[in-house]
Amino acid sequence: MPDCLFVRSARRLLFVLALCFLAGNIVHAQFGLVSREEALASAFPGAAVTSERIFLTDAQVDHIEELSRADVDSKLYARYIATQNDEVIGRAYVDTHQVRTKKESLVVSLHADGRVRRIDVTVFLEPPDYIAGPSWMAQFYDRSLDRDLAIHRVIRPIAGATITANTVTLAVRRVMALDQVLRIGTGETTP
Repeated sequence: MPDCLFVRSARRLLFVLALCFLAGNIVHAQFGLVSREEALASAFPGAAVTSERIFLTDAQVDHIEELSRADVDSKLYARYIATQNDEVIGRAYVDTHQVRTKKESLVVSLHADGRVRRIDVTVFLEPPDYIAGPSWMAQFYDRSLDRDLAIHRVIRPIAGATITANTVTLAVRRVMALDQVLRIGTGETTP
């Protein structure tokens, strides 16, 4: 009899744990969050992706701020380089910033020429009502860094989430400028 009670208790515990796991995944998916690995696999399917850490110089920070019209809060960035058949097909960067009072992390994936390929949210600690959805993020896709890549120009605002829209726009501009500065520094492109 005690063994039977133990088996039932173990089954109940497993059932409860399974429900918690499923509920956690539903909440996770509902908010549109993905892992870095999922973001990179979606942005560069079938590509080999290598990671590196970028330490910016003061001159690079100044140039990035000038190009992006956004503050650079950290000199350390994670960069991922995607290759297929020994050719670079794109790069991705992680940009972590504060939205209102809490953090958001984006994986901004770029084509080899620096145009936006995809944007994925990996961390969003603000209330879920304020997260920028995939259709809004798609406004950035295939765009280059220029003056028109701004709210109320080619990027429309988000009703009720103005701070998020502004913050994401600045983050994307910062990443695009970072990529441009790094490519210029390695001779991959002209200014």
